[in-house]
Amino acid sequence: MPNPWTGKGNPYSREEVVARLRATLDRGEPIIAAGAGTGISAKFIERGGADLIIVYNSGRFRMMGHGSTCGLMAYGDANAIAMEIGEYEVLPVVEEIPVICGVHASDPRRRMWHWLGKVKDMGFSGVNNFPTHTIVDGQFRQVLEETGMSVQKEFEMVSLARRMDLFSIVYVATPEEAIEMTQQGADAVIAHVGTTVGGSIGVRNAVISWDHTVGVTQDIIAAARSVRPEVMTLTHGGPINSPKDVEYILSKTSADGFVGASSLERMGVEDSLTNLTREFKNVPFPPR
Repeated sequence: MPNPWTGKGNPYSREEVVARLRATLDRGEPIIAAGAGTGISAKFIERGGADLIIVYNSGRFRMMGHGSTCGLMAYGDANAIAMEIGEYEVLPVVEEIPVICGVHASDPRRRMWHWLGKVKDMGFSGVNNFPTHTIVDGQFRQVLEETGMSVQKEFEMVSLARRMDLFSIVYVATPEEAIEMTQQGADAVIAHVGTTVGGSIGVRNAVISWDHTVGVTQDIIAAARSVRPEVMTLTHGGPINSPKDVEYILSKTSADGFVGASSLERMGVEDSLTNLTREFKNVPFPPR
């Protein structure tokens, strides 16, 4: 239902977002959430029929021509970047669908209850845990865990968001994280299987197999639903890059939908601009 103050949709309550997504599933359609790093992306993602828009700090780097992993690096204030994109680019142009804010929950400089209040006041309808330390592994992950920048902070953010009536759609990389996020009140769990392949800045060698992708995704789904059967589950990353890929992963798992960032925003720009520019360059030029 439209916001009575603006005539547009955002912000929605948590229950309203859940109801919208349930209605999508009841129509026999997959849930499609899309990352938007610019206003023009958000405008036409909405026009294409997406169910949610998620604003990540990585979207800014992605649309600057850099890899999404920039969003995990110390190249800017992740929370401030996501807020700025939402305030000045995405929220002013989105007409109706819910907009979700990426939150870097382990930033030690933020009082999370205070920051989530700002997120809500800005008109976001929910939160996502990005940048997320769930996709960091090895010794560096252990260092983060032992020095106060742990994934536990992300769990705590989701619990707080639930109490503040903010919808939460969260990345996890393991069944154990899926269980904890669902226990903390996450409304939707995204099985993150790694950086998206393909395109000009996608991974080429650090690629996981389809068998691994299907297995991990279904394990995460089963773990989340063991806690709360009605929790929504989505897929993301790795070899899942095109509509055909999404069709395949949905046929092999019991996921409710897909979250596309690079695979929607970046790949759409790369292909369309390249082909359109070639068409302009092939315009016949009469002799002078």
